[in-house]
Amino acid sequence: MKISSLICAALTALVASVGLSAASHADSGSVTLTIYKAGWFIGGSGGSGTLHFRGRRYALSTGGLDYGLVFGGSKTVLRGRVRNIYRPSDVAGVYGAAGAGLAVGTGTRAIVLTNQKGAVLELTGRQVGLMANADLSGLAITLK
Repeated sequence: MKISSLICAALTALVASVGLSAASHADSGSVTLTIYKAGWFIGGSGGSGTLHFRGRRYALSTGGLDYGLVFGGSKTVLRGRVRNIYRPSDVAGVYGAAGAGLAVGTGTRAIVLTNQKGAVLELTGRQVGLMANADLSGLAITLK
């Protein structure tokens, strides 16, 4: 009787530890976003993209507002990865950033953003257009 309860307790502890380690393992995926941005003091942005996660492809939609000194318009294509996600819906959320920049013609862009769920976007890409900004901006990403 004593041995069976000891084995039962050991098996319970083993199952619990395996379940916890599997549940706590975050994954990563790749992201491509195309964002159009325009503004005159207050700006807006919108676009679309794709998340590749665990062998599947998910459509994304983006939108946002910029507050501060914003003049012009641009198109930015960003590619990179998203870390610390458990499911595709973890990418959805609001990402905030403060920044300054100037794009005349073609320029490069790199950004690291985090949302409220802990997803981390690490993106680089090209920006085309005429845009000057020193602003606070927010980018919302949703799954389509």
